Amino acid sequence: MEYFVLRPLLASQQEEWDTFVSGHCRGHLLQSWGWGELKAGASWRPLRLALYSGDTGKMVAVAQVLRRTIPHMPARLGHLAYVPKGPVLDWQASVKNGESLARLFLDKLRAFLRGQGVLALRIEPHLEVGTPAARAAQNCLRELDFRETQPVQPVRTIALDIRPGEETLLAQMKEKWRYNVRLAARKGVEVNVARTLEELQAWYALLQTTSERDDFGIHTLAYYRKMWQILEPRRQARLFLARAEGELLAGIFVGLLGREAIYLYGASSNARRNLMPNYLLQWEAIRWTREAGASLYDFWGIPATDQAEEAMAGVYRFKSGWGGRVVSFIGNYEYAYHPLLIRGIRALLR
Repeated sequence: MEYFVLRPLLASQQEEWDTFVSGHCRGHLLQSWGWGELKAGASWRPLRLALYSGDTGKMVAVAQVLRRTIPHMPARLGHLAYVPKGPVLDWQASVKNGESLARLFLDKLRAFLRGQGVLALRIEPHLEVGTPAARAAQNCLRELDFRETQPVQPVRTIALDIRPGEETLLAQMKEKWRYNVRLAARKGVEVNVARTLEELQAWYALLQTTSERDDFGIHTLAYYRKMWQILEPRRQARLFLARAEGELLAGIFVGLLGREAIYLYGASSNARRNLMPNYLLQWEAIRWTREAGASLYDFWGIPATDQAEEAMAGVYRFKSGWGGRVVSFIGNYEYAYHPLLIRGIRALLR
C-alpha cells in the first residue's frame, strides 16, 4: 500500500519547491517561494508544506501557508492561516488505495496546522468555476467541513491565451486597442524594463498619482521594492516602463511563473495620455511573457459584475479589449478548528 508523508520545506529546498509549482498545471505565482518571502515582510509567516510519496520519494502536492496572529489579540490565542491560490495538486487524482489525493492532503494539512496552534484555515484554490477540477475541489471541501467565506483574491478576471502568433493576437484585439498600440509606437513611446531602484522609485511616484486620481489603496514603496528585489532576479516579475522623450508616462508590474503571466500593478501619469502608453506597455508585456514560455496572460481582476460603477467599468473595458475571456474562480473556503471562538473573536473585532 502506498504511503505519504507531509513535510515542511527548508530554505535550501526552494528550487525544488518552485520547480514543482511552476511545472504544475495548478501552479501560481502566489504559491511561489519568492511570494512567501515577500509576504514575510508584511506581517505574515510563510510555511511551505509538501506531500511526498513514500514509494517514489516524489513531491505530489504542496501548500504555501501564510500565517499571522489575529489583529489586536494576544499571540497566545493562536493564529490564522491562509493558502492563496492553492494548494497545488491534482484535485481529481486518487492514490493507490482509491482515496482522493486532495482529501488525503487536506487531512494531513489540517492535522499539522492544528499542532501549530491555527484557529482557522482558509484556502483559495486557483480553479475556474464549472471545470471538473473545480467541482471535485468543491465537493471535497464541503465533505471536510470547509465553508465558503469572503474571497481575498479577485474572483473574476480576463484571461488571454497568448499561444497564437503576434499577428493573430493583434487581430483578436478590439480595433481601437490595435490602433492605440500602433499609435503609441508611432508617436515615439518607448518601453523598457526597469533596472535601477531610482526607476522603481519614479514608478512609485506615478502609482501615488494614479491612486489619488482613481481612488484606490496602494502598498508602501518598501513593499514594491522588496517585490522587485525578490522576484525580478528569479525572472518571476518585470517592471515595464513607458517613456516619451525621456519623460516617464506609465509603468506596469507583471508577474510570471511557469505557463501563466499576471498583470499585477499599473500606474500612469496625468500628462500626455493622448500618447496611449498603457496600450503599448501591455503589448510589450504580452510579447515578453510569450517569449518566456507563458501560454496565458491574466489581467488580474475585473468587477464582480459588468454593471459596475464608472471607475471599475473603465477597468473592465480596458482589460476586455485585448481579446481574452472572462474567467470566474471558486473563491475562498474556511475550516474553523474552534468555530465558537472564531465567531466570538470576529464579533469583538467588528
